[in-house]
Amino acid sequence: MMKIEESIRKYMSRMGCGTMCCRAALIDMDGVLYDSMPNHVEGWYKTIEPLGIPCSREEFYLLEGSTRTRTINLLFNRAYGHDAPEEVSLALYAEKVRQFKLLPQAQMMPSADAMIATLLAHDVRTVLVTGSSQGTLLEQLDTDYPRAFNMPYRITGEDVKHGKPSPEPYLMGLQRAGVAAHEAIVIENAPLGVQAGVAAGVFTVAVNTGPISPQVLYDAGADVVFDSMPHFANHVAELIETINSVKI
Repeated sequence: MMKIEESIRKYMSRMGCGTMCCRAALIDMDGVLYDSMPNHVEGWYKTIEPLGIPCSREEFYLLEGSTRTRTINLLFNRAYGHDAPEEVSLALYAEKVRQFKLLPQAQMMPSADAMIATLLAHDVRTVLVTGSSQGTLLEQLDTDYPRAFNMPYRITGEDVKHGKPSPEPYLMGLQRAGVAAHEAIVIENAPLGVQAGVAAGVFTVAVNTGPISPQVLYDAGADVVFDSMPHFANHVAELIETINSVKI
């Protein structure tokens, strides 16, 4: 892991800002708040593979953070050379949700609650920014992370026109939080989400909770990569305090 202060200084130099502060954290859901990616991958694979459309489980990991429309259209364009009709897209997503619900319930990511508690204790506004529209998990947020993601501090795949890796979801997150890019951090676990955070100009933390190489996250532009959620949770306070104190 790159040293925290070094990564912050590199970000500040790149963005041309002499100071930073951490007033908001824009947080992905799947693979960050919930250990749900194995279920999402299986749900997608069991929906798409029977159609004869070439796909792999690894591909669905790499597509994490993408919206329903983008995911399905990517597969349809590769197989058929055109987007999926909206009614087909909706039907396929409904089947994916059905498959998801047949699997064991996704649990909270270990130590994610500690991460959230530390952010709130430092008066950092927490904003959900997910490409998912998975009601099963969204409905659990109030129980599992009480007061962390009250409305309107939730952005889902249905709220944006262009999902990750477009910066639109994180730009919307900044707007909802009422902060500038250098006053926030993004917390992600997927390459597309990292690309979106970087494109929005936000200091982007990648927490590697899946099967991909840390280098993939660095290649996507992550400012710093932690090798697990417990590792990150143990360093959140240090990250916030360093962001608030470093000057160049």
